[in-house]
Amino acid sequence: MRPFLAGSALAVWLGILTSISPCPLAANIAAMSFIAKQVGRTGKVLLSGTAYTLGRAVAYVAIGALIVQSLFSVPAVSNFLQGYMNKLLGPLLIIVGMLLLELISFSFSSSAGSEKLREKAARSGVLGAFLLGMLFALSFCPVSAALFFGRLIPLSVEHRSVLALPALYAVGTALPVLLFAVAVSLGARHVGAIFTQVSRIEWWARRITGVVFILVGIYYCLVYIFHLVL
Repeated sequence: MRPFLAGSALAVWLGILTSISPCPLAANIAAMSFIAKQVGRTGKVLLSGTAYTLGRAVAYVAIGALIVQSLFSVPAVSNFLQGYMNKLLGPLLIIVGMLLLELISFSFSSSAGSEKLREKAARSGVLGAFLLGMLFALSFCPVSAALFFGRLIPLSVEHRSVLALPALYAVGTALPVLLFAVAVSLGARHVGAIFTQVSRIEWWARRITGVVFILVGIYYCLVYIFHLVL
């Protein structure tokens, strides 16, 4: 039970870190600001912000569950992962940690939907905000892709969790977005202040997480690849 609780806490943290990473953070603030301009009323902004958050959450849960279930549904892949998961996890953690520390980089970006489609969704009320959240969730950048595909998916496979851990990850991504929805509804001055504080927190949080990932990755390599008893 304790390993799963630790995995659950890590899934939530990965979601928070994803949401406050530079690329998703800018996208979330832009989406909230655009929605606020279209809606106007504070209550409607908060409702649309909640719908936007739910849209992101649904997208992350759907992608995570689909990938994990697909891996488990293929016997050969499932057997391979059961036998070699811990050996694969060490190098993978080191690579993700190095990406978070910006020791290595790769060019990757995905964009779901055209700019016109996003603007149309943002103008379409609460349902449009929900769809906009899904579109932005599918627009991965290097850091968010590394956290989602490089750590959440292996974590879900490790704990054989098709829905629970992806859902907790989605909860983590929702928390900062809801904070910005509240800030946008209160006014631009609050957004600027919160953005500055979150950016500072993100810088430290990403680097601390990167160091931890590298250390844990080295431990996994020593124990499961080189069979050293520590």
